[in-house]
Amino acid sequence: MAERTIAYRVRGPLDELTRARIRELTREPEAVFWVFVFPIVLAAILGLAFRSQPPEALPVAVVTGPHADARRAALSSGSDLEVSVLSEREAAQALARGRVVLVVSAGDTPSYAYDPTQPESRAARLAVDAALQRSAGRADAFTAGRDEVTEPGARYVDFLVPGLLGMNLMGTGMWGIGFSLVVARNGNLLKRLVAAPVRRSHLLGAQLTSRLIFLIPEAGALLLFAYFALGVPLRGSLLLLIGISLLGALAFSGLGLLTAARPRTIEGVSGIMNLVMVPMWIFSGIFFSTERFPASMQPFVQALPLTALNDALRGVMLEGTGLVPLLPEIALLAAWGAVSFVLALKIFRWQ
Repeated sequence: MAERTIAYRVRGPLDELTRARIRELTREPEAVFWVFVFPIVLAAILGLAFRSQPPEALPVAVVTGPHADARRAALSSGSDLEVSVLSEREAAQALARGRVVLVVSAGDTPSYAYDPTQPESRAARLAVDAALQRSAGRADAFTAGRDEVTEPGARYVDFLVPGLLGMNLMGTGMWGIGFSLVVARNGNLLKRLVAAPVRRSHLLGAQLTSRLIFLIPEAGALLLFAYFALGVPLRGSLLLLIGISLLGALAFSGLGLLTAARPRTIEGVSGIMNLVMVPMWIFSGIFFSTERFPASMQPFVQALPLTALNDALRGVMLEGTGLVPLLPEIALLAAWGAVSFVLALKIFRWQ
């Protein structure tokens, strides 16, 4: 007992709590799966779904009538369209259920039924009209060349991997720390620590330190898989990428500490975390560009920490961006982390 007390005094409460948190994480198979395995599985599945391959033919329907065979022949001459001849009722049902993206009418002068809000429908309309116009005698002034971009760095999977890394840093930073604190509070473990020579800063600092220790294998596993299996490039500085990942992990760990500073139950902290994280899942450009949102929403979107993290990760990995152009994103992440940690220290309760 005396030896344990001496060792405790030598290492200090921060070191002891960090060691305890690391042991807790390594003894939970669920935590290991969600931290290390799940991001790689998700990247592999999405990389397979969006692998480099020719685009699929767009399904269109021609309504039965005197011109149906000629129109099907004209539309089938290329590889961009998959044509079927249907009755007017069947064609309307197929369009309503999404089996086709455009319907060509049976009249002498064709008309096109399609949803103008769908990119595939607009593309099908242009392809169908061009093919029918050519079959009616229109001559093209020239045939444009094609320059299909398939090299690493310009594919969807290259855009996707930094977003998945940012999402994983957010999720593990917030859920891992938030659940740990609330479970300890609910089980009266934090109440017992009040009697020990442990400050709030020691406890919260141990949570942050253990999170940073797990960051290197966590992010490294995903990046190595993306680099070697999917061919995702790393065009910028590896040290800068590591630094941005560390800063992002700290920012979301601070948010995790803040959201878990008061709740007493798992249900309570889950609700708060979902309230914080769901907007970032939607608006922060994980699966598609933030430019899709209107200009009036951009100040809100750009102020989110996950948006700054994803933009910085993509800048380093895909564009080779240096430190100076990324200072606004770095400053925003640092501000989120610092403010969250300070607020968590002020409002944190042991029980």
